[in-house]
Amino acid sequence: MNRRELRNSESIEDPKDSVVVAAFYHFADFHDYETWQPLLKLFCDAHELKGTILLASEGINSTIAGSRDAVDALFDYLHADPRFELLQHKESYCDRIPFQRMKVRLKKEIIKLGIPVKPTQVVGTYVEPKDWNALISDPTVIVIDTRNRYEVELGTFDRSIDPKLDTFSEFPEYVRQNCDPDKHQKIAMFCTGGIRCEKASSYMLAQGFAEVYHLQGGILKYLEEVPPQESLWQGECFVFDDRISVDRDLRQAQKNGLS
Repeated sequence: MNRRELRNSESIEDPKDSVVVAAFYHFADFHDYETWQPLLKLFCDAHELKGTILLASEGINSTIAGSRDAVDALFDYLHADPRFELLQHKESYCDRIPFQRMKVRLKKEIIKLGIPVKPTQVVGTYVEPKDWNALISDPTVIVIDTRNRYEVELGTFDRSIDPKLDTFSEFPEYVRQNCDPDKHQKIAMFCTGGIRCEKASSYMLAQGFAEVYHLQGGILKYLEEVPPQESLWQGECFVFDDRISVDRDLRQAQKNGLS
């Protein structure tokens, strides 16, 4: 089975003629990231992809949208580089492209924490979506939503804590003021696609927390893999495009998004 067949086999069925929206990130030693900016822009424009790709020395972070063939072509292109061979993504679908244009931007961080951490070296324990319910149902586990407050307002997991962040860079201060490694032995965190928890878990381990877990693939992968009747997700999931949010079926929520 090639990568394209594997990706399709792991994704929920994409409705015919739907636009594919793919969210992905990958931490890697990406010292030549600046040279990739024009190459990726040309590639995406040639395949009529739209969205945003962020590049930094620590890796890549993106959400893009386009046809099935175009999205597959981009991942084939990225996977050809050994540093991104294991890059994974999450998919959802909509009737039209929820972005106005294609942007490839250079950044200091692909997700801004503001404190140096090394997710490629130290990171929390990944929890697959199928095992997430059992973990967060454990009363000894502290469950933290690492997203911003406006995202949490649309939906979150049952019994999770909202740190009321305006930006992710406020997370270290929240931990300093509210979390104690001597009292809070087990921490479970989640975010939209997983990237914030990579840095958040790396930071918390550096602060002396013994057991730090995070949802692999984030909320989007959870909604993709966990049947609605088994889901502990409450509400909608905020997404960073014109759809505003998606429901449990990863479709644009009825009250939000494009008209």
